[in-house]
Amino acid sequence: MASHSNQETIIAQGVKVEGDFVSQGDVIIDGEVSGSIQTATALKVGESARIRASIAADSAVVAGIIEGNVSVAGRLELLETSRVVGDIEAKILSVAPGATINGHVSMGHAGKGEDKDDEE
Repeated sequence: MASHSNQETIIAQGVKVEGDFVSQGDVIIDGEVSGSIQTATALKVGESARIRASIAADSAVVAGIIEGNVSVAGRLELLETSRVVGDIEAKILSVAPGATINGHVSMGHAGKGEDKDDEE
């Protein structure tokens, strides 16, 4: 019947969501979210979005404000109006001039064996 690949959730400007948000389809956020966001596919954070949440997605394009850690399995694109306050983990990271990041950035295959200081 319906294909899951076309599912899309939109949190419009003026909408506030609090709590854990989980989706199997694409997510577009132009409003406010507090808590956590997890999507199996793409996340788009609009210019008017204000997010205070940890984020996990397959790919993401960010134009708004994120306060929280961001983990993206594939490509993370930060547009010129984006501001991220938190740690970023992504396989591929694209940062436009004007975008700001305040936190640690890990790229590529982060995880196994990369923290050699924690070997005890």
